Amino acid sequence: MGLGILGGGLTGLTIGYLLKKQNLDFEILEKNNECGGLCRTIQEDGFTFDIAGGHIIFSKDKGILNFKLDILGDNKVRSKRNTKIFYKDRFVKYPFENGLSGLPKEDNFECLNGFIKTLNRKYNTPKNFNEWIYQTFGKGIAEKYMIPYNEKIWNFKTENMATFWVDGRIPKPPSEDIIKSSLGIETEGYTHQSYFHYPKQGGIQALIHPLEEKIKDKITKEFRITSIKKEEGKWVVYGNNEKKVFDQIVSTMPLIDLVNLLDEVPEEIINAINKLKYNSLITVMLGLDTDKLNDLHWLYIPNRNVLPHRIVFPKNNSFYMTPEGKSSVVAEITFNDGDNISRMKDDEIIKKVIDDLDDKKIIDKNLVCYRKIIRLKYAYVVYDLEYEKNIIKIHKFFEGLGIDLCGRFSEYKYLNMDACIKSARDYVKNNNFIQ
Repeated sequence: MGLGILGGGLTGLTIGYLLKKQNLDFEILEKNNECGGLCRTIQEDGFTFDIAGGHIIFSKDKGILNFKLDILGDNKVRSKRNTKIFYKDRFVKYPFENGLSGLPKEDNFECLNGFIKTLNRKYNTPKNFNEWIYQTFGKGIAEKYMIPYNEKIWNFKTENMATFWVDGRIPKPPSEDIIKSSLGIETEGYTHQSYFHYPKQGGIQALIHPLEEKIKDKITKEFRITSIKKEEGKWVVYGNNEKKVFDQIVSTMPLIDLVNLLDEVPEEIINAINKLKYNSLITVMLGLDTDKLNDLHWLYIPNRNVLPHRIVFPKNNSFYMTPEGKSSVVAEITFNDGDNISRMKDDEIIKKVIDDLDDKKIIDKNLVCYRKIIRLKYAYVVYDLEYEKNIIKIHKFFEGLGIDLCGRFSEYKYLNMDACIKSARDYVKNNNFIQ
């Protein structure tokens, strides 16, 4: 057989979809009983929740955007972003630097003054993410929002994070925008996602289902891989008391899991992989017995005393996300194995989220009529200061081995959905497959 695709998430399905259009031979092996990976959706009691929190559909790449929109067909809704930051019990415009006039006057002044001081200084190249934040935004914005929020979501100290990844992901604000923002003149940041799309029905997995449907005869689900070996010039994937033989394989599964399926991996590579950092994610999904909560799409919460770092309001993406007369929220909480959050019981986490949001008047806890919690082991790739050194060794090893890597936790890059699709598209374009 031609190509073995390990993993049926968005990346793996996109590779398969593109190969099918070229009539090329492949098979997708997915360990779960459904495809989608982090793009899966739960539908219960009339509520629809994306298990990994707040997915939206946007892209600077029009080709990738059109690919996603074409897959959805008529099943899509377009929205103008309405997003806030919950700061000192105020709803401040997002991004923070575009909402300075919504701060208390003293905070507004400190943010503007700190930013202006950055314009008059010459800086050395920042050694870490913490220095980059201070140099880019100034002391006020750094200490009031950027550092608290980033350390909350990454669950990692900013001084221990690299800087190479921020270009394009955290835009540097024009100085005139920050001055206008401080004075209360309307400005808009992150304009590439000012408008976004979302499936009308079915949650984000509505993007997965059409891809899967086109290639369903090429997908084997509930195939739990136990080992991968090179035998007589072919790749042999063992699992479920059987074996699959391929001319070539591409892994879209987590790199950390993939290495455990191989024999005789050099200790240097195992050590490098063990040093890679990532976050796990808890999503708390709440249904509420009220028709409307607010007009927000999502809300950032830098306050460490509030458990979630972000709250998503699914019904404002699409009316079909809840039963009639109901609303819902999704609370996102990052954690790492062994930390305080990881040791909390599910019921404790749900209660803490409900109490926190009730205390901040984001919801009324007496209206909660549905609750569910999901824990995801792999959510965010964390770029620590040793990342580049380690990933170069790892990629070189797999390249020499002849196993291709594609997708967020396989390439081990913080890729959004559009970047995963681009990675899959580029992989298919740049490789010659056996028919």
